[in-house]
Amino acid sequence: MTSSTYQFDFKDLKLTSSRIETVLGYKDGDDRELVTSLIEELLTECREISNIKAQFRVFNDVQFDEHTKSLSIDKIKFQINKIVFGQLRKSESVAIFLCTAGEEIGIRSRRAMSERDFLKGFIYDVIGSEIVESVTDLMQDGLEKTVKNTGEKITNRYSPGYCGWDVAEQHKLFQLMPDNYCLIQLTPSALMDPVKSISGFIGIGKNVRYNSYTCGLCDLKECTYRRAK
Repeated sequence: MTSSTYQFDFKDLKLTSSRIETVLGYKDGDDRELVTSLIEELLTECREISNIKAQFRVFNDVQFDEHTKSLSIDKIKFQINKIVFGQLRKSESVAIFLCTAGEEIGIRSRRAMSERDFLKGFIYDVIGSEIVESVTDLMQDGLEKTVKNTGEKITNRYSPGYCGWDVAEQHKLFQLMPDNYCLIQLTPSALMDPVKSISGFIGIGKNVRYNSYTCGLCDLKECTYRRAK
């Protein structure tokens, strides 16, 4: 079984104020001087307070059930629904991944919101999301390089709560990562703590494929990243 852990430096993420502005909805020609200054201030702060970690673990004991659109890993059954099933079903193995930006950014976002500084709280929130998405991209690149040596490829990543996959199945996923390096905990409602964390599956095999743009597959209409693209 293959597994890897990572602890990235903030500079590895190559986050810029213009990227945050795009996610916030700013377009070319918009007056953004004041918000740019605040974003740059908070990016500098987040560089010091983030605790960026990532890991994956590859499982070879996987079975797919076409009738129920489910995936079993080490005898734990996941009802991944038809969209995720369709993307993973040709996989010969599956990587479970965990990634986090750490807890402090979420804490400061909530604090700013409670103090009614909504813009600052929202920018913290967006920066935290961008950090963990960038970390997950780097982790996924590492996984792709690992499997490439055996002539295999990877799929896109898929997380509980998206594409019709019930977020409650997060509990099953964490059963397979009992001593997770990222120190992520689950609430009874299957939300992750730290909140700026991502988990999910990546398929591996000789006959799988990676799609460069998959928003068309997902049924989550109110998504920041769908709008940003």
